[in-house]
Amino acid sequence: MIVVIQCAAGKRPDAGCLETRDGRRVLFVADPSAAPTQDGVLYARPDEITEGGRSWRDELLAYNKSSGRNPLGLLPAFELYQNEAYRRLEKKVGTQKLYILSAGWGLIAATFLTPSYDITFSAQAAPYKRRRNADRYNDLSMLTRDEQEPILFFGGNNYLPLFARLTGNARSERIVFFNSVQAPQIDGGRAIRFQTTTRTNWHYECIDAFLSGALDHAIG
Repeated sequence: MIVVIQCAAGKRPDAGCLETRDGRRVLFVADPSAAPTQDGVLYARPDEITEGGRSWRDELLAYNKSSGRNPLGLLPAFELYQNEAYRRLEKKVGTQKLYILSAGWGLIAATFLTPSYDITFSAQAAPYKRRRNADRYNDLSMLTRDEQEPILFFGGNNYLPLFARLTGNARSERIVFFNSVQAPQIDGGRAIRFQTTTRTNWHYECIDAFLSGALDHAIG
């Protein structure tokens, strides 16, 4: 079973960052022009071109391929977020079966070294952090096309379009949980209602139910 969980705003304070050639930390946001000024920080979008002529996204991919070296102290994706749900899911399914749906980077593997960033689909976020559906991102999709196991998604409705697009080539069944009035439509998959009165970050409660086995019958 493959598990996908959406990203979170809260990142660990010790999370590393990519850096410019002159040593400034790079903080990735949705709209750098609207971000607050901060000494020693360059605000950028993941697909902006660096001084070296390639995008920050390509720089990050190259960094991840650099023979195990990690001088900037980037954290694996499942370690980046403060909420313990990511580590608990990793213990349940393992790093090979866990993916994070990131508003900044796309569908990334749990072990992918990921810099701190501040990009979200949440309508409540500050404008410089908020990614809109019409914004162009060269999102990564690290799930293999020949994946045969069911794919579970834990996340809110505003992340569903990205999940649907980045898993669209998967041959296996996609299962999403929801607590909205109307069930989402998932091509080649199904939606399972999760009953809860929680409205903000309700998917963490859903994860607790999954980890305890309470959703086994619904999943099948």
